[in-house]
Amino acid sequence: MDWSKLPDVGAVALLTCAFASVARRGQSTVSGLWLIGWLTIVLHFTAYMFLPAGGNLGNFADFLGTSALAWAGILFMWAAVSYRDKSSSRLIVGSLLGATTLYIGLLTYLPAPNASLIPAAILFGAAPLAIALATMRRFRHPMRWAVAALFCALSIFLLAVQFQPKNGATLALNGLLFTVYFGCCIHFWYAYRRGTTGAFITIAGFLAWASVFVVGPLIQLLMPALHLEDEVWNLPKYVVAVGMILLLLEEQIEHNKYLALHDELTGLPNRRLFQDRLANAIERARRTGTHTALLLVDLNYFKRVNDTLGHHTGDLLLQRVSSILSGRVRRSDTVARTGGDEFSVILEDPTTREDAAGVCQSLMELLREPMQLGEHTVTISASAGIAIFPEDAPNLEALCIVADLHMYAEKYGGREAEQTSRMPVAGRRAAVQSPSSLIATD
Repeated sequence: MDWSKLPDVGAVALLTCAFASVARRGQSTVSGLWLIGWLTIVLHFTAYMFLPAGGNLGNFADFLGTSALAWAGILFMWAAVSYRDKSSSRLIVGSLLGATTLYIGLLTYLPAPNASLIPAAILFGAAPLAIALATMRRFRHPMRWAVAALFCALSIFLLAVQFQPKNGATLALNGLLFTVYFGCCIHFWYAYRRGTTGAFITIAGFLAWASVFVVGPLIQLLMPALHLEDEVWNLPKYVVAVGMILLLLEEQIEHNKYLALHDELTGLPNRRLFQDRLANAIERARRTGTHTALLLVDLNYFKRVNDTLGHHTGDLLLQRVSSILSGRVRRSDTVARTGGDEFSVILEDPTTREDAAGVCQSLMELLREPMQLGEHTVTISASAGIAIFPEDAPNLEALCIVADLHMYAEKYGGREAEQTSRMPVAGRRAAVQSPSSLIATD
């Protein structure tokens, strides 16, 4: 065994453990694929420890170690694409993993390069290109064509160098690994086009990692007397690992910032962000001498939905209501969830009391329509209050109070109370008795 590889195994294993610890706090498909990739890198170093054994064990260690290095890069590439869940994407990844394993196996176990390497080399470019062409009517993405072009270029390179008598196999392997990790660099650059430290370190690390497979052979060719320790060539791996850990930490920080200002269930701004936007809207209206309207919308019978159909259906109802409200207002307006079943809408200039009343009326009509939520059909209603700045109130606190009073006046006003009191008991309980439908009468 080559015990000199043990420090590399230990270092990468420790980095993988650190990566797993960070990824566990914000588990996702991307972090899971990254973790599998780093476990594969650990397998790569472990397998290379057995290279000096020679014979079948040495050949298998060579095959497994080299394949694992290529597998990890392909997994990193796949994790960086947004369409990884599409079946065509899985086919491309499967074809690349299969072609890589086949080609490295042939180079490892063939006594000398022969014609069987030709179809294996062609497979690298032909499979992704065929899948991209076959699915182009249903799905197109620039990175898919980048993968096809990159591996078509690899096929041409392999066909040109793999039969060279002295170093054909070495050039072919270096070309394969360069393509894989240069592909990682391109994919991460496309996926993380932002000026963060984690993105810069990861992209630069992948570029350095790919360059190892070009610079190393050039140094051996041009300066054979120069000897560099293996740790120098392994340095880009550690750079990439650190960069990925930073990316995860940056994403967790951004996610925490998002949760601090948004409702986790609906994705709408929460009360904190709502108050900030309302304050800004009022300040803009004060400077320009215009109006800002505040709508408070409170769902009627929401508790009955939770009690009869369960909290899951209640959550679906809140998500549907948030979608209805967001789809009715302008992009410059704000819809926020400011309570359990309470939503707030900020309508900015140009708006008048008549405009706000029209928006409010259309929202009430939309919310009265039956909603299909899973297996249940739910019909609800809502109560709303309107307040206009500066006519109804001179500041944020007073505006919210006026809108709140108007909303409660409608919710508990004489019309609804009279309708409820005159509703037969059986009618009031009909929603509770129905397992698949909740009907509430406004």
